[in-house]
Amino acid sequence: MTDFSQKITTWYKKNKRDLPWRNTQDPYKIWLSEIILQQTRVEQGMSYYFAFTENYPTIKHLAKAPIGEVMKTWQGLGYYSRARNIYATANTVVNEHKSVFPTTYDEILKLKGIGPYTAAAIASFCYNEAQAVVDGNVYRVLSRVFGIDTPIDSTAGKKQFQQLATEVLNKKKPGLHNQAIMEFGALQCKPQNPDCEICPLNTDCVAFAEDRIGVLPVKEKKTKVRTRYFYYLLIEDAKKNTLLRKRTAKDIWTELFEFPMIESDKELKPEKAMNDPLLKKIAGKQKYSLTKISTVQKHQLSHQTLYAHFVHIKTDGTLEATDDFILTKMKDIKQFALPRLIDRYLFG
Repeated sequence: MTDFSQKITTWYKKNKRDLPWRNTQDPYKIWLSEIILQQTRVEQGMSYYFAFTENYPTIKHLAKAPIGEVMKTWQGLGYYSRARNIYATANTVVNEHKSVFPTTYDEILKLKGIGPYTAAAIASFCYNEAQAVVDGNVYRVLSRVFGIDTPIDSTAGKKQFQQLATEVLNKKKPGLHNQAIMEFGALQCKPQNPDCEICPLNTDCVAFAEDRIGVLPVKEKKTKVRTRYFYYLLIEDAKKNTLLRKRTAKDIWTELFEFPMIESDKELKPEKAMNDPLLKKIAGKQKYSLTKISTVQKHQLSHQTLYAHFVHIKTDGTLEATDDFILTKMKDIKQFALPRLIDRYLFG
């Protein structure tokens, strides 16, 4: 379709949203926006974009900030590996590239946490390099318009769609084209109930002609959802101290803080936490008593369903920091980067 790019860019100029990262060619700000918007809706990501660009106006500011502060700024966005990756990349750019963001697709792709899509977006938006972006919106538009039922999560599908995206790319204006096709997928060719009657591509769209809008694009894999049960020990001593630990394992919420926690692969009675060796180790010879057990707190992640109880416990003595846990005042908990599950329970 020779006029594919022209049609979507004409549509884009009339219908695009006024988004702050579209008013700049600063690769640092565009990179931040792209990472923030991975797995995140624009409406949710906007406030985080402003927080990062205000707190860290340049990549030097981000690299020099404490990792805990960066994680706190990211708190609530989820997929926390993104925050760790932007921190690592900021330091790489500052230390290895003299604070100058790489200017080519190949060099950008070498940075931590940046894949082909993000590298193509930055290279085309900032430097007008002819690299085609392929994200969820692009998969949807191309699969419907060209009637492609190759699964988008298969090796063959990824290759096929990347080749097609490159073929239809406007090589003279790749940045404009890429912005247009992504926005077209987000606003016009939506996942559910798109308004095909007003679509500028409806006379060319194979899925529309064959009534296959609802079945394209195709995915071959269904992600298995894991269920986990967390029992948090919210222990308060006579001086209103409590204990927190930083999650360091390769798991969810790495670098975030949480209360001492007992995990189970099956549901338990929360009262059983009072007899757990972890609590006995923390309390030592102190007397402790159960004061409250929260209702179950459900928290949905992309591939995991979490069910948590908060077991409130008071001791008659004074808690002490250990190799695993730090001591903090209850009133200071909000200063720490916390998983959304804990933050929501404590602060609403």
